[in-house]
Formats: sequence, structure tokens, C-alpha cells
Amino acid sequence: MKDQNALKIVLPERLSCIAVDRQGTYCAGGTSQGRIYLWELASGVMYNSWEAHYRQVTVLRFMHDGAALLSGSEDSGVSVWSVSRLLDDDIQNDLPAPYTSLSDHTLPITDIVCGVGAFPSCRVLTASIDHSVKVWDLSSKSLLTTFHFPQAIACVTWDVTERLFFAASADGSVYQVNLFRKPVDKSGGRVAEAVGGSGVTDIIRIGDEDPKEAKKRLISVGYMLRHYLPSRHANVYRTHREPVTTLTISLTSSMLLIGTSTGMINIYDIPSHQLLRSISNHTGYSITHLATMLKPPDLIGHVSLTLSASEKDGGMPVRPVLPFQRMREAKAREAHEVVMMLPVQEKPSSEALLSYSSDELLRDHAFFVQPAADEAVPAASLQSRVTELEDEVVRLREQLGRAKGVNDAMWDGVVQRVLSQAKEKPAEAETSEENGRVRKRGRA
Repeated sequence: MKDQNALKIVLPERLSCIAVDRQGTYCAGGTSQGRIYLWELASGVMYNSWEAHYRQVTVLRFMHDGAALLSGSEDSGVSVWSVSRLLDDDIQNDLPAPYTSLSDHTLPITDIVCGVGAFPSCRVLTASIDHSVKVWDLSSKSLLTTFHFPQAIACVTWDVTERLFFAASADGSVYQVNLFRKPVDKSGGRVAEAVGGSGVTDIIRIGDEDPKEAKKRLISVGYMLRHYLPSRHANVYRTHREPVTTLTISLTSSMLLIGTSTGMINIYDIPSHQLLRSISNHTGYSITHLATMLKPPDLIGHVSLTLSASEKDGGMPVRPVLPFQRMREAKAREAHEVVMMLPVQEKPSSEALLSYSSDELLRDHAFFVQPAADEAVPAASLQSRVTELEDEVVRLREQLGRAKGVNDAMWDGVVQRVLSQAKEKPAEAETSEENGRVRKRGRA
């Protein structure tokens, strides 16, 4: 069957990146001017468009539950946007405020990977040209760990269990970073512990460890090229690395798929790093995106796809995709209802609270308020303790009386000294006046 365009959509600006949530409900597009557009696929309604960054938007990612949108830009910033606030009609005239801004990178952002979990109880990986990959915790809005690489990182992929991630550079090197390690304890056993997590100051440099261990975690993506040289050097093979453009891990987390700028797709076995297969159907074109999915039922064989809906309509139901609006229209947005799946919050039900009987309440109250039988204090020990306290009170009163006597004596001494000094000053003044009169008479 010949490839044909199913739908052509004219956009308001040239997009630099695009993303669709896992439910296929919303589509977000970023532009070179730092602007982000948000559409609904089934209706084509533009729900929002806003200035999100100062420079070009390089990557957009939806969370797994579709509740948040992450955007990375050439301004080295990563912003987290709540989709429910972007769809709110009451704040359409205001500039959307991000849930948080991750601003610890120093150069343009190249890739973002979202961890599994409901927003915001999840972690995020961000890669940048500044040779670093950072792990963030969205619930606390904090940086957990920074991994520093020898080369600038172009793309990242994360294991679904968040045990490890792969980071690829433009020179064809793919680094495997394990997020758990098994150190040997004093008893000789091995206990798995998490790597990093100390915050902003926690920087792990990839390549500084043992060269043998570093070699085990490195995959060099390239191809073998034969050079025709004279006689004895006729069969010489050299490995040429290819720039890696995209990465992904299979659903079973057993294989790593690597796309290159020359159109090659290499499939590696993750435990052994062995090349299993190479796909060259896109030779001459750059691979920009890779994704894995479950095998469709119609390719398995011996499966009946006869459904009531297919018999009536003549085919499987397909969700519609309409052309996107080029500008925001209030009427179209108000006439369309927005439906979102909110995370389930586990709260104690009223039945669980009422199931606490009065007998259990009285028993627990007696346990926490009244002393236990084995902790009861004998009466003789209580009487001796009272006698000791009374004696201590008598001693304290005696010490207080002595201290008061010393204070009174000091006060009397100070007062008498001040009074005596005050009496001496007038006497000295009278003596000086009489001496002055005698001198004047003598002169006369």
C-alpha cells in the first residue's frame, strides 16, 4: 500500500518539538520563540498558548498520567506545567505559572525523561549540553543527584523500574548508569543501596571509577569499514562511531534500541551489551524517534477480531483527529467539556471510623492514661521520697536566708559609702572658700 497523508494541519508557527500524552487526548507543541501551544486531538480546540521560555523550546514531555507537561529550552531551564491549570477557563487571560522550575543546568536542555508514578509523586531525568544528567524529585521540588559525563549528552532513556538509565553522546558513546549498587558489608553479604540522593552537592562523575567497570558500562555505536590498502594491509577494518540521535528500552527492559544520524537502528542486549540486530531500512535519513509497543492482535495469528462494532461500522473504531485551531477561540472552548482522570486519594471511610467500638476506645484510653500494674510504686517508697523533698526544701530556705543576709550587708555598705562621700564634698568646698577670702585680705 502506498503511503499517503491522512491529515494535513496548518500550524500558527513553525514547531521545534511536539509531544502527545499517553492517553492520546492532548498535543503540545513548542516553537523557536519559546512559545508553547496546547490542543485537544479529538476536537482540534486550542486550549492555551503562552510564552514559556526566553529561547527555543527543545523538548516537551507529558507525565505518565497526563497531569503535567514538562518543557526544556535553550535557556537551560526546565518548567513543569499543570495541565489542569492550562485548561482552566478562569485563568485564560493570565500568564500561566509553572508548578516548579528546574534551573540547575547551565547550557541548553537536550532531553527529559519522566519516571513512573502519578504527578507529582515521581522523579524526572534532565539532560543538557553541560555534560550532566540530573535526577529531580517533583514532590519536594528538589535536585537529588547530578551525574557528570565526559561528553555532552544528546538523549537519555530510563528503565521502567528506575534501576538504571542510558545516556548517549553525539560521538556515538552510550553510557549505562546504575542507580543501585551492592556494597559488601562487614558480615560479608551484599545489600543493595541507592546511588546518590544527597542533593545539590551530590555530583557523581562517570568515568572516574575503575577502567574495567567503566568499559563494562560503555557501548560504542558504530560500523565496520573496510579500507583497501596494498598487499599485506588489504583487509583492515576500522570502527567509525555514529552520532546517536535517540534511545529507547523495550517493554521487557531486556533490549536497548539505538537510533543514529545515518538511519541505522541497533538493538543491543542490556545485560551483555551484545549487538543483536541492525535495521537499515532508513539509510540516508536520521532517526528522530524510537518507541516499542505490544504486538498487534492481527499479527499474532489464529485470533478472531470479529466484534459487533466492526460488523456494523465495517472496521475497528478509531479516535478522531481534527485540524488544530490557529488561535484561541473562547466560544469553541466554552462549548467543549474537559474530562481529566484525577489520581485516587486514599482516605479512611466513615465505616472504618465507626467500626471503632466504645469498648475498644475505653480499653485503649486505660492503656495510655492509667499506669500498668507492674509499674505501680509502693507506698513506702512514696513516703521516703516525700521526706527527701521536704528536707531539700528546708535546705533551700536556709541557703536563701544566708544569701539574703549577704545581699543586705552589701547594700548597707554601699549606701554608707555614698553618704560619706556626699558629706566630704561640702566640707571641702567650705574650706576652699575660706582660704580664698584670707588671700584677698592679705592683698588688700
